[in-house]
Amino acid sequence: MIQITLPDGSLREYDQPLSVHEVAASIGPGLANAAVAGRVNGVLVDCEFMITSNARVSIVTSQEPDGLEILRHSCSLMLSIAVRQLHAHAQWRTGSALGDGFYCEFAVERPLTATDLPRIEARMRSLAVTNHSIRRHSNPSPSAPFDHRSLYRLGDTEHLTTGPHVPTTRVLQAFALDHISGTQQQRIYGTCWSTHQELEQWRLPPHVVVVSMDDRQTTFAHAVTERLRRSGVRARADLRNEKVGHKIRQHSQTVPYVVVIGEKEKVGGFVSVRGRSGEDFGRMEVEAVCEWLGQPGV
Repeated sequence: MIQITLPDGSLREYDQPLSVHEVAASIGPGLANAAVAGRVNGVLVDCEFMITSNARVSIVTSQEPDGLEILRHSCSLMLSIAVRQLHAHAQWRTGSALGDGFYCEFAVERPLTATDLPRIEARMRSLAVTNHSIRRHSNPSPSAPFDHRSLYRLGDTEHLTTGPHVPTTRVLQAFALDHISGTQQQRIYGTCWSTHQELEQWRLPPHVVVVSMDDRQTTFAHAVTERLRRSGVRARADLRNEKVGHKIRQHSQTVPYVVVIGEKEKVGGFVSVRGRSGEDFGRMEVEAVCEWLGQPGV
């Protein structure tokens, strides 16, 4: 007999090993359809993960931050496969969730351009609506987190990547590709949300863009962006691995305020604020920026 303890403290008993998805289905069909992953004894695992002994289990959906990040991580996997299907010369290097979306980096013989993005996105949509399964080759121990790459199969294609991933591509619907950079080493960036309504909300012109200096500030810059949103400011983060001067000049043409985060800002827990007309408002604490930008007329 296997005893499963749910987040509300309730106990369920099963007479044989079962997957995370089967636990969700035993609770209700709605939860089973919404499940993108699970937590077994606090560790994130795929929906197909088999539970063979007593455990604490929770079902992860796209409505929580971990679930949304898994959606974005799986979109990165789908992007890598779409690019390789369309451009056999492209060699995948790395990819992951990133802020509001995801990215993939490729080594290419001939550079792709922004005009290639609609076709790549269309191929991703084809993969999504075909509802391919995404399955890991082996079932790890619940004491071994998904912190290393494993072989995952999407349709008839195998990919070495970290997990967990969504169980099927049908949940990957609200996404878009929005940028490509580099020449021989190229990165394609996209955004992904749990619903089309959230995607359309993200597409609205922001009042503030949070710009990171390099990859070291990614986590802090995304956290600042989320804090600004909670305060009522329409904010977006630009976490692309490009020169910060280029990003500032680009956004200063259209966005009222640019919040710049470098290594000093990250370590000190503050940000630097600039205006559209070149004003330098100096360094501010994050809470002070939220309060200031939330004032009428700012």
